[in-house]
Amino acid sequence: MNSVATLHHVTKRFGVHPVLDGVDLELPAGTITVLLGANGAGKSTLLRLLLGLERADAGELRVAGLDPFHAAGEVRRRIGYVPDQPDVYDWMSPKELYGFLAPQYPRWSRELEERLVARLGVPRTTRFAALSRGEAAKAMLVAALAPQPDLYLFDEAFGGLDPLVRDEVLGALLEEAELAHRAALVVTHELDVAARLADRVAVLNEGRIAVCADLDELTGGAESGALPRRLKELLGDVVLEGSAVA
Repeated sequence: MNSVATLHHVTKRFGVHPVLDGVDLELPAGTITVLLGANGAGKSTLLRLLLGLERADAGELRVAGLDPFHAAGEVRRRIGYVPDQPDVYDWMSPKELYGFLAPQYPRWSRELEERLVARLGVPRTTRFAALSRGEAAKAMLVAALAPQPDLYLFDEAFGGLDPLVRDEVLGALLEEAELAHRAALVVTHELDVAARLADRVAVLNEGRIAVCADLDELTGGAESGALPRRLKELLGDVVLEGSAVA
């Protein structure tokens, strides 16, 4: 199976403290990998390395065969990224955001943009400052999927959403991402989200990948309704503070 992104023995220090300490991780095409870990485990640092916003102190990273730090512009055109809070100007509307982004992404699909906007009920002309948390999350999901990137990155993007809105957003992601030749990495502390999305589960603990396995293999084929609590039982010692099960 081809991997869209790989990390091999990746280390990142801040001062003398290694936040990531020899991380090995592959993101195979056609899969959603959910990354779990306690606060401060280095999950966001790992995403910043994939985005080319930080440089690894050791090891090798590749996204679509490219070094994210040295080919940062090209790599970011191949990534659809949704942070925990919209990283856009408050005065922008979704329509203005999409108009700004589309020329920068060669594979941007106006058809997909319009379909997602209609499906999710995104208020196209309302400023982000006036959008609800759920509306902003929907708008940012459109911005991540419409470029048809090689890699999707979600950094706690579904936290704080009303359960109905969250189900709507997760359903759109699963049905519209077209993962056949792409991969997704979802950072979350919500085990309900992990159970809904994951093909694979990775756990970052003390700077290393402590667990990386297919969801079915990890949970022994537990029924979907029991998956969040099964993950809690299995990973409680290495994930934990703040990991939520509804």
